[in-house]
Parts: sequence; C-alpha cells; structure tokens
Amino acid sequence: MDKKCIYFKKLSENAQIPTYGSEWAAGADLYSAYDCVIPAKDKGSVGTDLQVQIPRGYYGRIAPRSGLAMKHFIDVGAGVVDSDYRGHLSVVLFNFGTEDFQIKKGDRIAQFICEKISHCEFVEVKSLENSKRGTDGFGSTGLDLLCVPCFVDIMNDNSLWGAF
Repeated sequence: MDKKCIYFKKLSENAQIPTYGSEWAAGADLYSAYDCVIPAKDKGSVGTDLQVQIPRGYYGRIAPRSGLAMKHFIDVGAGVVDSDYRGHLSVVLFNFGTEDFQIKKGDRIAQFICEKISHCEFVEVKSLENSKRGTDGFGSTGLDLLCVPCFVDIMNDNSLWGAF
C-alpha cells in the first residue's frame, strides 16, 4: 500500500485525529468537534477543528459513512479538499430523513479519502466519436439487470427498516 503523509493542525482541544476503522479501510473517519443538529430535510456544516496539508498530486475526498446513510439518511456534500487549501476542514451534511439528526462532539461524521489527481487537457472539437451508449443518460445502463419496482417496493416497506 502506498502511504502518503497528510499533515494536520488541531484548531482546538475538540479536534480529533482522523482514524482508519481497519487496516484496509479506504477512508479515515472524521470526527465532529462540537454538538450540533442537522434539521430534518435540511443541511448543515459540521466543524472538525482540523486544518490539513495534502501532498501535491493528491486531494482529499470527503465521503459519507455507510451507516449514517443507511440508518439516518445522512449524506455528504461538497466533498473535495484541494491540496493547496489550508482552511478549517468542515463537512457539509444533508439530512434526507424526517427527524432531526443529533451529532455529539466526537461522533464520526464522514470519511476522508486521499486520492491521486490526474489532470486532463480539455480540447475543443467540432464533433465527437460515436459510442454504443450515445446520448443515453442517467440510469440508462444495466436496465436489464435492475428490477426497479422490486427495489422501490423494498424501500417503501417500512416494516423492513426495523431490521437495519
């Protein structure tokens, strides 16, 4: 495994060092520095009280925690941290649930994933090569493999949610 150093600075005693949940975890958990609430059907910014220095050629991707997404309908927005950014690292959380989401100081709120950057050159052309997919957009691939009505039925069956 290729290990890179991400230097960090604590902005308060509330800040916690990001930690990996297992040896091969892709993302390091980020922790809330404060108690806060993300209202139902709303969003909020949660402070970590960390500043980071990411190696050149890499960026930090702030990703959701699967448990928060599955159990509480919490998702992450604005998840790119550029290597030249030195400001306070905060996490934008969206609450798609019907109940306010309570966050306590020290709760794991998101994952930080260090990813390599590949810059491409953008070249304007008059036309593009044809492809088998063509202009078919969102949800157009793999339709023969996905039983959408079954998935929707499962998602709408509230009796199943108690099992998770």
